[in-house]
Amino acid sequence: MKNKSFLGIVLICLLSLACSDSFLDVAVQGGVTTTTDPKLAEKLVTGVYNSLLQGDSWGDGDIHGFAFITVTNIISDDADKGSTPSDQAVPVGDIDNFTLTPTNKFAETLWSGNYNGIGAANQALAALATAAIDTDQRDVWMGEVRFLRAYLYFNLVRMYGGVPLVFRVPKDADDANSDITFKTRASVETVYDSIENDLHFAIEKLPLKNNGHVTQGAAKSMLAKVYMYQKEWDKVFQLTNEVINSGQYKLVEDYATIWRQVGNNSIESIFEIETGEFNNANLKIDNYTVSQGPRTGGSGGWDDLGWGFNTPSTSLVNAYEEGDFRKEATIISIDNSGTRKGTVLWDGFRIPSSDSVQNLYYNYKAYTSRESESYAVSADKDRPKNIKILRYAEVLLMNAEAALQPTVNQPSFAESSMKLIRERAGLEPKASYTIEDVWKERRVELAMEHDRFWDLVRQGRAAAVMHAAGKTNFVEGKHELLPIPNSQILLSGNVLAQNPLY
Repeated sequence: MKNKSFLGIVLICLLSLACSDSFLDVAVQGGVTTTTDPKLAEKLVTGVYNSLLQGDSWGDGDIHGFAFITVTNIISDDADKGSTPSDQAVPVGDIDNFTLTPTNKFAETLWSGNYNGIGAANQALAALATAAIDTDQRDVWMGEVRFLRAYLYFNLVRMYGGVPLVFRVPKDADDANSDITFKTRASVETVYDSIENDLHFAIEKLPLKNNGHVTQGAAKSMLAKVYMYQKEWDKVFQLTNEVINSGQYKLVEDYATIWRQVGNNSIESIFEIETGEFNNANLKIDNYTVSQGPRTGGSGGWDDLGWGFNTPSTSLVNAYEEGDFRKEATIISIDNSGTRKGTVLWDGFRIPSSDSVQNLYYNYKAYTSRESESYAVSADKDRPKNIKILRYAEVLLMNAEAALQPTVNQPSFAESSMKLIRERAGLEPKASYTIEDVWKERRVELAMEHDRFWDLVRQGRAAAVMHAAGKTNFVEGKHELLPIPNSQILLSGNVLAQNPLY
């Protein structure tokens, strides 16, 4: 489907689809139903999960691909654009330098990708409501889908602010074009209310354990994070304590293993994007690993790992305390000693020295070993990579940050949570902590994990930190959000309002 449509919503290919000139693509009437295909309900739920693999950054939609990397990592002080100055100066360089406009392609494909996923979720929920399946199973699947829809809206509200809330599948093109809610931005508060409603439903319906699927613990952890962004600290504190006391999660012993294949779905994992071999092919997020792989430069002559973007910044390199195990597990440092000894990775792969490599630092958390037997196409540089969206360490950090707020005032909880985090990193715990201490710990613990910029925005520090990092084009009151894509404003008949100062 290549036609332009408002919100970019498409229904997953498990149903027959019709192209139209409407704001929404709508399903052909009389297509496959849960009556004609009893397994359709489960297929639709799987389709919502699969929508998270979108990575068509320059095309029809991105949720976790190169565009996502750009607006979460590269935009922040944790990473530089990488590669060469001219490579992807538009759209990546414009985002990194805060010179982007409403025609930025990545801002457009992130909008369409997330609404593609929301469309898939709405289609699944509509089918589940009338499916002839066990009631308990229906409730679990609806809980999973509503969690995923909440997560997609959480990303949208963090990227764009208030956005249109779409909770149903339109009957036809006329219905799609005439419903003003499809092209009117809800307030930020209203979007958060809808996210909370979906997550409360998920908490009620989801089990404690469900391998490869979202769980009650994931829903509670996500809801705590949603409340954190709204500074509802008592709720953050309560929910994180519930997750901690559930006994379902703990920190893995070796931090470095979290991002290796052996670390997929570990005891620390709460919610991650699933990839891997399926039906003799690689189920992966397009452009995720290859965009961040170390790149040939200088004398060349080696089989590089990718395009060389999203390189850890000097600021991040210097943020770690001496002896912190997390630094070497997060950052690939290219040998610049002049001895040409190179850099040997955990699986034995050797990256040459700086005379043959484009940049000095790379994201170790994005590296996927080519030696794995779990991939159908081992030579493919764009290999499957599970993305850790929520892990237990973040729950501990949220708990600590909430505990130190004046409205909660439970510093002993912060000391307990921070002690676990720091001891795993090889660091001594402190006698007491400030909120700034937690922010610093959060930066290095979650480095290159797609939260740093949004953290700075919610903390009210984005302008100061960006300017200190040399990103002086950052304008307070503007660049905390991406622009609403101009293409979507035009398709809405100029009903969709632009963000301030764009």
